[in-house]
Amino acid sequence: MLNNTLLPTAYLAPIEYYAILLKYQNCSIEYYENFIKQSIRNRCNIYTANGKLTLTIPKLRKNKSKILIKDIEICYKENWQKIHWQSIESAYNSSPFFEFYKEEIRPLFIKKEKYLIEFNSKVHNVVLKFLYQELVIKKTNNYQKEASLDLRNYNWNKRKHQPYNQVFEEKHGFISNLSILDLLCNLGPQSTQYLESITI
Repeated sequence: MLNNTLLPTAYLAPIEYYAILLKYQNCSIEYYENFIKQSIRNRCNIYTANGKLTLTIPKLRKNKSKILIKDIEICYKENWQKIHWQSIESAYNSSPFFEFYKEEIRPLFIKKEKYLIEFNSKVHNVVLKFLYQELVIKKTNNYQKEASLDLRNYNWNKRKHQPYNQVFEEKHGFISNLSILDLLCNLGPQSTQYLESITI
């Protein structure tokens, strides 16, 4: 009987992604799927003064049409790290808890990782530290055809969650299931409790 949860790699993953990690103990990150465009694998959504903003990590273009996610290389032709950090700082500088986290987030946008999946993994480990979680997340050794819970193609925008205070909600209202960064900056140590309250 299958007893595993499969997730894609993710850049500053959506809030629900971490709710799933906390609920299900036997989670694996898929390393052997083909890269999927316009997905959480290299995109995240934050809440700015102008509303929702999508941050995208550019990848090196290869001649192959299909590339395994573990082989996707990050492109540094433009200084996306500086752009992303400035956007994050502008979005959350006035949030209650950004000050507590920024010194550990900032270095992620200085060092240049070669592979997307390695960068995502480093970001992920920092987030788990903020959430006070010592979870063992496995990575696949080959492509998994099936799982008891397969979330590789899950629509992370379809569900609405319980509102919490957001910096710009007076201008644009509550925006659900943004990057985990939004939750951390606004709720701080209460983020784990919020994640555990989400019905999966």
